[in-house]
Amino acid sequence: MLKIIVDDKIPFLKGVLEPYADMVYVPGKQITAELAKDADALLIRTRTKCTKELLEGSKVSFIGTATIGYDHIDTGYCEKSKVKWTNAPGCNSCSVQQYIISALLKMASESGFSLTDKTLGIVGVGNVGSKVEKTALLLGMKVLVCDPPRARKEGSDKFIGFDAILHQADIITAHIPLSFEGEDKTFHLFNDKTLGMMKKGAWFINSSRGEVADTSALKKVLNSGSLSGALLDVWENEPDIDHELLESAFLATPHIAGYSTDGKANGTAMVVHSLSGFFDLPLKGWYPPEVPLPEDTLIEIDGTAKTDQDIIKEAVFHTYNISDDDGKFRLSPGDFEKQRGEYPLRREFTSYTVNLKGGTKKVREILEGMGFSVLSV
Repeated sequence: MLKIIVDDKIPFLKGVLEPYADMVYVPGKQITAELAKDADALLIRTRTKCTKELLEGSKVSFIGTATIGYDHIDTGYCEKSKVKWTNAPGCNSCSVQQYIISALLKMASESGFSLTDKTLGIVGVGNVGSKVEKTALLLGMKVLVCDPPRARKEGSDKFIGFDAILHQADIITAHIPLSFEGEDKTFHLFNDKTLGMMKKGAWFINSSRGEVADTSALKKVLNSGSLSGALLDVWENEPDIDHELLESAFLATPHIAGYSTDGKANGTAMVVHSLSGFFDLPLKGWYPPEVPLPEDTLIEIDGTAKTDQDIIKEAVFHTYNISDDDGKFRLSPGDFEKQRGEYPLRREFTSYTVNLKGGTKKVREILEGMGFSVLSV
């Protein structure tokens, strides 16, 4: 029988693979070389570093991470050692989209501006960045996109350069993988020089990887007042984050942008499918049978005398109000991992119906474009 070591925070998995494997569930940071030695597969998240030190001399032939990112896997060593590895690209892209839209609406509400007057710069236009782009356009924002690998492959008509986006965008949001070398190196892409090139009064959002922004440079630019603020979900040296940066951030959360229940279910399903294909198990079409719903999936909104942005904010905040996570995190930043591990139920826009009284035809179309079902009264 197969032996599989599993990060015990991967949801919906218990009982699924037990008919086919000896399953060992442990916290991700406790997956050690000793534990992995006689395992056939590892199912992990970002907290398990799959390096040569962990894998050398083990039986492991398959690694599946239930995350979009895979910088915690030494892919070069795996390929050289014939260890199959797989991630879950796009699994939580709608969750991050929901997070970013909630953040933008919070920012606009607190600062008293309309999103339609702002230019959003998206750095990295993959699964997540593309969804953020689509929704920002629905919201009436001007959108600029920067993605050098895509620009080289597809031509540069749609994309602008990194320096140009820094100069032109009112809000910059990063959706890039972490890479340490090559022409698309992203480690400390946002540093003293590049953060200094941003428009005075611009905003910076990072929900990709903490290490793409230099902490000391970010603190410096925030303390100088040249930026209006930063919205940070990811941090260097997680979970031991910089508390001064936390205090300086406009919004701060403990790496949970992609933590919708839908995103978690998708990630688990994608890893199970890959594992099943590799070991020829009969679970290639499996999906969690019961993804729980919140109690209040019907959103009642009286749109009379409200702006489109106010109506959209009311609908979005009903599904996810970023202020809740910000408040919990600031109250107890030392509980970084606990807040991630015990993250509450969060469903995406497609789980909700908006019953809208009044409001414009345009706002109904925007809500439907975002994934809501819309009833009109």
